[in-house]
Amino acid sequence: MSTYQSINPATNQLLKSWPSHDAAWVSQALDRADRLFHSSWSKGDIQPRLQVLHKLAELLESRVEELATIASREMGKLIGQSRGEVKICAQIARYYAEHSATFLQPQRYPSELGEAWVEYHPVGTLVAVEPWNFPYYQLMRVLAPNLALGNPVLAKHANNVPHCADMFEKLVREAGAPEGAWTNLFVSNEQIAELIADDRVQGVALTGSERAGSAVAEQAGKHLKKSTLELGGNDVFMVLDDADLAEAVRQGAQARLSNCGQVCTAAKRFILHKNIAEPFMAQFTAALQSAVPGDPLDEKTTLGPLSSQEARDRLVKQVEDAIQHGAEVVCGGKAIEGAGCYFQPTILTHITRDNPAFYQEFFGPVAQVYVVDSDAEAVALANDSRYGLGGSVWTRDIARGKKIASQIETGMVFINSQSDTAAELPFGGIKRSGYGRELSDSGIKEFANHKLVVIARQ
Repeated sequence: MSTYQSINPATNQLLKSWPSHDAAWVSQALDRADRLFHSSWSKGDIQPRLQVLHKLAELLESRVEELATIASREMGKLIGQSRGEVKICAQIARYYAEHSATFLQPQRYPSELGEAWVEYHPVGTLVAVEPWNFPYYQLMRVLAPNLALGNPVLAKHANNVPHCADMFEKLVREAGAPEGAWTNLFVSNEQIAELIADDRVQGVALTGSERAGSAVAEQAGKHLKKSTLELGGNDVFMVLDDADLAEAVRQGAQARLSNCGQVCTAAKRFILHKNIAEPFMAQFTAALQSAVPGDPLDEKTTLGPLSSQEARDRLVKQVEDAIQHGAEVVCGGKAIEGAGCYFQPTILTHITRDNPAFYQEFFGPVAQVYVVDSDAEAVALANDSRYGLGGSVWTRDIARGKKIASQIETGMVFINSQSDTAAELPFGGIKRSGYGRELSDSGIKEFANHKLVVIARQ
């Protein structure tokens, strides 16, 4: 039986299964990708590749409702959020269609040795391993820059979103990409390890858990392959004593409930200045408790299910363990009874450093709240984390916010906004949140050969 199954997490009903790909099929896929890399498609004029991205953007925009419905049924995202995901995928495709030629222009370097410049070339076939929480966006972050550059991609999506994976591959082909430019793989972790070891594969990009990232990075390092990792996050949402409280509460609740809390960059640790802690908590608690669980396809629903029964059970265990080690529950704390993989919006307080929860990422609608006396204490607490993906700072004093943002040890910080994403902005983290950057001009150069050429002085 295939492990690639589409199961509606709102009902736990099996929608469809997809057969796994065997070794012979994977070998053929790699052969096709390698041949494409050595062809004029990858190494010739960039314009045909950019035209595919233009067409892909148009296709995505014309099929928003269809694609959004598939995602909402398959992994539980609210339909409005699924529509937004499809639209940002179109924006990313168009962004690289319009800017890649500029990004890949040779860069000149003044030198006493002579005329010198760096050219940007594709390196070869890549392997991508991607998660379920943004089933189209995660794929687009890899596809768009590498299609423009000329790197073919073999992609293993999460086994609970095979319909999204299948639709994405079909869209890329419909947009005019040749066979081998983007290949969807329904394969095992062991098959991915074998692919990484193959000499024709030159790099691997992964978004996922620490465990998966460690395994992929180990295999890539063993075979001297470039890798990028975007892993977990335990992002802070720091509310200072001069913040716009109403807006901080609104966006804080939104960040914690969006995608049922299953976002790497979502606010998870709320650090409150003592002077505003009480009113913030009262309003924040009310906002979370007002969430309406239900069918993700119903516009009135504001809290969808977790992505799977496994995800819900894991969150239940995490919360129970946190409570056993001294955490206090302000609201929620339990799975919602009935069909589907729903969990109550939850606030935990009094989490000490010896509580396992202090360093864990809760991938669900669970907020940790801490109260501090000063900016210095807030920064110290923010940096006392194994993760370093993103975070946000809330203050009316922008100079104060910039000073704190500079001290927070993460790859991204937003002032007076929850964490966000845009095609033109680099995305990535440090510490156990991974390494490398996606999107922007940074993303297209991660898997490029930065080739130096020098004409010696005569």
